Amino acid sequence: MNLPDFPWDALAPFANRARLHPEGIIDLSVGTPVDATPAFIQSALQKASNAPGYPTTAGTPELKGAISQWAIRMLGATGEFDVLPLIGSKELVAWLPTILEVKTVLFPEIAYPTYSVGAIIAGVTGVPVAIDPSSWPQSDFAWINSPSNPTGRVHSDSEISAVLEWSRKHKAIVVSDECYLEFGHGSTPKSILSFTGGDNSNVLAVHSLSKRSSMAGYRGAFLIGDPELITQIREVRKHAGMMVPLPVQHAMIAALGDDEHVAAQRGRYNQRRDLLTPALEAVGFVVEDSRAGLYIWCTRGESDWDSVSWLADLGILATPGHFYGEKGAKHLRVALTATDSQISAAASRLLAKR
Repeated sequence: MNLPDFPWDALAPFANRARLHPEGIIDLSVGTPVDATPAFIQSALQKASNAPGYPTTAGTPELKGAISQWAIRMLGATGEFDVLPLIGSKELVAWLPTILEVKTVLFPEIAYPTYSVGAIIAGVTGVPVAIDPSSWPQSDFAWINSPSNPTGRVHSDSEISAVLEWSRKHKAIVVSDECYLEFGHGSTPKSILSFTGGDNSNVLAVHSLSKRSSMAGYRGAFLIGDPELITQIREVRKHAGMMVPLPVQHAMIAALGDDEHVAAQRGRYNQRRDLLTPALEAVGFVVEDSRAGLYIWCTRGESDWDSVSWLADLGILATPGHFYGEKGAKHLRVALTATDSQISAAASRLLAKR
């Protein structure tokens, strides 16, 4: 299997240089949450910690009910659909083409690298594509991602509707990665499930609690959509032993039952965006998209490695855009997953270079 090198390994020399800064490194590369998991979620995990038996792959009835109710309330899901808990969303992205035995995987031309990796693991063709499905080649499977990682771009209603029309015309599976849906900033991202009119055939949506609830270490996510597809996926996962630990399932139920902590976390990320964006612009970066999610997508019209190098001299580490596809080669992804004080310090370092 010819997997690509793990891209973040290439950042190590720049991280070492950033650590030489007198005030230390500010790592804005990997988007791992730093804000505390809400106490009520931690409590739910602890209370369920006596779990001597195996959990079920399908999830408890309580968790399935919590996901279903959340999908109706937050996503506008209608019609018949099923749900399935996941061990984080990344494993689903990597293994879904294999589980569904698809022949071709389409994914956005600027995208999360694991979409391509999933095609490689499955031994099938992976094709990066533009947003407009009228330009897509023949395929039986496509990923869309809104809000986008890394760009923060949000699909319009017409763009989502066009993807659904493509799916129905070609009888192809469409999976919408919506893990950043609740982190809009100047926009209101929508789920593909709100556009199906209750006909969810060949449509799946992936969601995660890693960012919305600062639960990345819990590995809790879920799949919603076409009952026939989810039945097929669940059967394979049962044989493979893909089970979300029972204490984590209880924590997921608690997280899905509360919106206040999500609004608070969204506010934190948006405040950080509002502080860091003008500082990047002040030193020549143009911010593009970046209307949702946890990242700023920006460019100075130069090689992404040149921009990474320039920031490393300020003790700031960012991710080169080509990690997300060739069309990102002049961009940076700057993560907002750092403390308020670190974001403030990064802004100060940038503004001092004006």
